Amino acid sequence: MTKLFSRDKLLALASAKHQEKCPECQSLTCEGWESIPGGYETKTLECIGTLRSEDNPECWEEYHPNGTDLWSKNAPIAIQFHPYNKSDVYQCKKCASKYLRYLEAGGYYVDERIRELKAELIS
Repeated sequence: MTKLFSRDKLLALASAKHQEKCPECQSLTCEGWESIPGGYETKTLECIGTLRSEDNPECWEEYHPNGTDLWSKNAPIAIQFHPYNKSDVYQCKKCASKYLRYLEAGGYYVDERIRELKAELIS
């Protein structure tokens, strides 16, 4: 069973001291949500938990109190709102960098998205 992260546990994980990014993670420039770059080896990332809770009601609303949008580098990470409530938590196997990932499934496409986990953005 996948570990469910609460806001406090996610904040503790994001606040933990970590080493510099490895060469694979340095190629990820995902301060805001981005599509996973073509050719990026996602197998270097390991799923360590999820923000998806079966007990929570369905929510597609986004949280942007300061005029940000989904792609903004300074958009808050609000785990009860979309897309965070549909995200999993990943960690690089080499350098322990932390990321959030979710699958955007539109009418005609599927897009794997990724965002770096930053403690200062968790609301």
